[in-house]
Amino acid sequence: MVMVLIDDINMNVEIGGNGSNNILLLHGWGQSTKSFTGIDKYLHNYFKVYNIDLPGFGLSDKPPYPFNTEDYAHVIKKIIDYYEIHNPIIIGHSFGGRVAIKYAFLYKDVKKLILIDSAGIVHKKKLSYYIKVYTYKLVKKILSLPFLKKYRHKILSKFGSNDYKNADNFMKKVLINVVNEDLRDEMKDINCPTLLFWGTNDDVTPLSDAYIMKEYFPDAGLVKIPQAGHFSYLDNMPFFLKVLDEFLKNDK
Repeated sequence: MVMVLIDDINMNVEIGGNGSNNILLLHGWGQSTKSFTGIDKYLHNYFKVYNIDLPGFGLSDKPPYPFNTEDYAHVIKKIIDYYEIHNPIIIGHSFGGRVAIKYAFLYKDVKKLILIDSAGIVHKKKLSYYIKVYTYKLVKKILSLPFLKKYRHKILSKFGSNDYKNADNFMKKVLINVVNEDLRDEMKDINCPTLLFWGTNDDVTPLSDAYIMKEYFPDAGLVKIPQAGHFSYLDNMPFFLKVLDEFLKNDK
C-alpha cells in the first residue's frame, strides 16, 4: 500500500508486479482495491499493476467537492503522470469502467481498455421513474411536519438504489453527478482495442447496455459470462482470467 497526495487528496495506490506494460485497476461504486484481489495477483506475473482506491472509497480521501466523471478521470491522469506511466492498459468495473471511458476519451493514451459490467449508458427515463421522484418529493415534504420527523429517516431510506442508500450525504451528491452522464459520444472517439465483459444476469448494468456499447466503440469485442451477475469476473474468475489472458497475450 502506498499513499500518494494528488491535488490534496490522499490516494491509496497498491503497486505490484514487474512487467514492462502497466495496468490500472479501477473498482466499482462502493468498492475498493480489495474487489480486484484475484485479478491483481494474477496480473502481477506479467505486468506492473496499479490498483487504485478512487476518491471517496477504500483508504482514499473523499473528493474536495462533489466530483463528476471528468474530475475522476483527471485524478487518474495525475496518478499516471506521478508514476510516469506511458500507454496504460485500464481495467474498470462498473463505475470504474465509467471513469476509464472518460479517461480514454480525454487523454488518448490508453493501450487497451477492458470494461467489466460497465456503467456509462443512460436510458430515457420511463413514466414510473418520474412517479417515484414526485412521490419521494411529496413524502419528503409531508415528513417535514414536526410530528412526523421521527419517522423521516426510516421512511426515506426506502427510496433510491442500494448505492444511493448506502452512501453518505456527500457521496450521494457525487453519485447523482455521475449516474446522469451518458458516455456514448465519448465511446465513439475511443479507438484503442476494447474488450467488454458482461454477466448475462447482470441486473445493475444489463446486458443490453453491453450491446449498445459494442456498437459505439470503434474497436470492441463482447464476452458474455453465462449465469453471472454484476460482478461477473468474481462469479466465474477462471473463465474471466482465461479470456483476459488471451486479450493481453501480446502485451506480456
